[in-house]
Amino acid sequence: MYRFMTFALAMLLSVAACKRSDSSRQTRAAGQQGEQSMSLTVTSSVFKESERIPKKYTCDGDDISPPLEWSGIPKGTQSLTLICDDPDAPMGTWTHWILCGLAPDSTGLPEDVRLETRLPSGARHGMNSWHRLGYGGPCPPPGKPHRYYFKLYALDTLINPPGSPDKVAVEKAMEGHVLEMAQLMGRYGR
Repeated sequence: MYRFMTFALAMLLSVAACKRSDSSRQTRAAGQQGEQSMSLTVTSSVFKESERIPKKYTCDGDDISPPLEWSGIPKGTQSLTLICDDPDAPMGTWTHWILCGLAPDSTGLPEDVRLETRLPSGARHGMNSWHRLGYGGPCPPPGKPHRYYFKLYALDTLINPPGSPDKVAVEKAMEGHVLEMAQLMGRYGR
């Protein structure tokens, strides 16, 4: 009987310790969220969330990148990475744009970022699904409009995948380094 009571007491103390630890973790997490009063956001002056992307920024127009702005960069960010893709493409998710190594103190990108555009902190273009560096605008087949996600990742390191990295290489390099992610989704159809 003594052994059973000792075992039961030990179990109760163990459960209480776990609850205290859990509570302390939640308090620390809430405190950290309070410290970061702003969360990462991505916007554009030419379209809002879920709105149609203007033709100018598609293959039916000038096929130039839209202007983007961001704010709320989390503390500890060492670099930013931008990926734009279309999950509605008939052959699977289609990557339209990759930029790695954007400066953590940057606040956005101007319209028409080209390969020769000097980017903040020496950022570089990755390979899109057309096997080209740089931006390739929305170009869906006729039918239902597609969704285009401009995803900004705040990273705790500067990633430097070799060569001209594609989305797979960039995502692999980012593994375990994403502090926060924000996205802006626009639509385009023909």
